[in-house]
Amino acid sequence: MNRVHDRYHDQIQRAGHEARVGDIDRFAALGITRLRYPVLWERLAPEPDVAPRWAQVDSHMIRMQERGITPIAGLVHHGSGPAYTNLTDPHFADHLAGYARLVAERYPWLRWWTPVNEPVSTARFSGLYGHWYPHARRDDIFVQILLNECRGIVQAMRAIREVIPDAMYMHTDDAGVITSSCALSYQAEFENERQMVAMDLVSGRVDRHHLLWSYFRRHGVTEAELEWFQEFRSPPDITAGDYYVSSDRFLDQHVECHHPAAAGGNGVHQYADVATAECEGWTANFEGVLRRLWDRYRCPVAIGEVHLNGTREAQLQWARACWDAALRVEADGIPVAGVTFWALLGTFDWNELVRHERGFYEVGVFDLRGPAPRETALAKSIRGLAEHGTLMHPVLPVRISAVPIQTPDVTKQSPRQAPLAIVGAGGTLGQALVDCCNARGIKYVALTRDALDVTREQFVQDVIGQVKPWAVINASGYVNVDGAELDPERCHAINVAGAVHLARACERTGARLANFSSDLVFDGEKASPYMESDAPAPLNVYGRSKHEAEGRVREVLPEALIVRTSAFFGLDNHNFVVQTLRRLHAGQRVPASTAIVSPTHVRALANAVLDLMVDSAEGVWHLSSAARLSWADFARDVALHAQLDQSLVYAAEPLALSWRGIRPDYSALGTERGQTMPDFSESLAACVAEWQSRFRHGSHHSASST
Repeated sequence: MNRVHDRYHDQIQRAGHEARVGDIDRFAALGITRLRYPVLWERLAPEPDVAPRWAQVDSHMIRMQERGITPIAGLVHHGSGPAYTNLTDPHFADHLAGYARLVAERYPWLRWWTPVNEPVSTARFSGLYGHWYPHARRDDIFVQILLNECRGIVQAMRAIREVIPDAMYMHTDDAGVITSSCALSYQAEFENERQMVAMDLVSGRVDRHHLLWSYFRRHGVTEAELEWFQEFRSPPDITAGDYYVSSDRFLDQHVECHHPAAAGGNGVHQYADVATAECEGWTANFEGVLRRLWDRYRCPVAIGEVHLNGTREAQLQWARACWDAALRVEADGIPVAGVTFWALLGTFDWNELVRHERGFYEVGVFDLRGPAPRETALAKSIRGLAEHGTLMHPVLPVRISAVPIQTPDVTKQSPRQAPLAIVGAGGTLGQALVDCCNARGIKYVALTRDALDVTREQFVQDVIGQVKPWAVINASGYVNVDGAELDPERCHAINVAGAVHLARACERTGARLANFSSDLVFDGEKASPYMESDAPAPLNVYGRSKHEAEGRVREVLPEALIVRTSAFFGLDNHNFVVQTLRRLHAGQRVPASTAIVSPTHVRALANAVLDLMVDSAEGVWHLSSAARLSWADFARDVALHAQLDQSLVYAAEPLALSWRGIRPDYSALGTERGQTMPDFSESLAACVAEWQSRFRHGSHHSASST
């Protein structure tokens, strides 16, 4: 919970956790034994001399006791305290200690505590960078904030131990390493010491010989203030390093080579401060974090936060690399207290350091975008880790020694790793899946129509048996809605029989299956977005084939994923967007239907399906944009983004469009499972811009076969 000006950004409230005591059961089901849990000062005691609002956490604390989870109580997490105090208040530590005593008295069984999370990072963001309250950009304010936080930690633990004598303290802070170009090695050395200085302060290690003693003195700290920490030292019982992809930093005097926002300096040199992950050759170094903390403090160590904003498989790789590193360190005799899989419920707006509330959500161990928290692949893998001691998933390499930020080369992955099979890889959707797998480093086998004729059941069995995939995505299909009216047998053979053949092959081999369906399974009578639970009533041969396939696939393979989508667009030559752009560029009129649909970017669709497959999702899902507009308005939006003449678009009747198959007047899709697709307008703008770039360079040909 951080403060920006007079606004408090409350992650707990935004996650809805306070109203869901059942979250504790979800966490317990993962097999976790300790839980860093917020008992936040700003939330529970926002006013002075008023009893804390214990009802916000009582039921959750009781449930943790019942489920055998040991909480590690966090009192301030990137915050500055309630409005009656702040990080520069000389009485901040006294106020925090008073609150800590109240919490200890309320929950005398609480043994583990983190009074202030990441004091150095919070002091940086609040006192050096101006991101959070009090929005300062001065070393003396940074120092003032840091000392207040560290005094708060020491005084809070003293107050807690007066109530709970055996209370234990886990210290957390960012544990990245700062490196630099040669000219800035002195600054990197200073920054690495500053990164650790909060732990040094509370441990009583900052004396006259400490590298930062003169820094503190130069910025207004008295000797008595520093010596106080030596007298009342409160060394951590666990020292935890929080490690993110942005934690390691590189300082470079070649400012012109980096984004202007990275520019800074120290009064002597100007330099750019960038994430080392942006530099070629960087790999994550969880092992180095743990060893460095042990070498410096000689107390049990831990990774305090493990989280990555990325694709599902990237999150799994990040978590697996951390766990494997912890095992290697522990094997060398270093006491590793644990690995903290962070952001169980995800995070909000951390892409901008929670300076604004824009609703940017990073999925965590659970995905909150549906009616209830949904387990992701991380949740299932963590449960397996608790049961078997190994974090496994078929999408992961057999062995991970380090995690680069660069995408793995799918051509160099272990032959022992099972692939994902993409059926219909030559079509628009299949090619999008191939492209996304390449971009994400997911090992796959692309099966075009020539490689796998889905209408031949034994052939399907043989090919899937040879490939041995962990999952199959069926992107093949008879997609010509009007042609299906003339050739219903062929449509049925591909869309129904072919899908059933794949389901049987997956059932035999144990592979997961995703099969695509359509908005055309609905009749349009509803006139509001169709949900997964709405009853299908198709109007045409194509829609009936998709509806029948849904039922028959799930009869064979109940855990299959059925994805209904709507009007997907991309850069295929036969796609509506490309055809519209060509006509508009030629100055030709564009006829378009008034039927309402939910246009969906095919690349976004492919990425969403891959996430769901990695998550082992099942059942019917609607994956489409949240847009509800007619084909005519869709064409006008294309013209708008391309800066072409919208007046060339006109509404046309089905007869004028040469439609044989009846379409519903309204087939826009909604979802009861949570909107996971990106914004339609942004996706369309990107698609149009990419086409225009190709058009200008004379290359605008795309695959269109299945």
